[in-house]
Amino acid sequence: MAQGTIKEFDDASRSGSLLMEDRTEVGIDATSLEGAGLRTLRLGQRVAFDLADEAGVKVARSIRLVTIP
Repeated sequence: MAQGTIKEFDDASRSGSLLMEDRTEVGIDATSLEGAGLRTLRLGQRVAFDLADEAGVKVARSIRLVTIP
C-alpha cells in the first residue's frame, strides 16, 4: 500500500490530488472516498492508498487516513 499527502481536495466536486512520497501527483475522486467511508480530505493529511492505472492515468483507490494534521 502506497502513502502520500493530500495536495488539494474540492468538497463540491469531491475530487483532488495527492503527492506520493516520490512527489508523483495522483488523482483522487469521489469513488475512492465512498469505498473507504470518508466524506472529505484536508490539505496536508497523510493517507495510505492503493494505486490504480485508469487509461494511463494514476489514481488513488481505497484511501485510508494515516494521520490528521
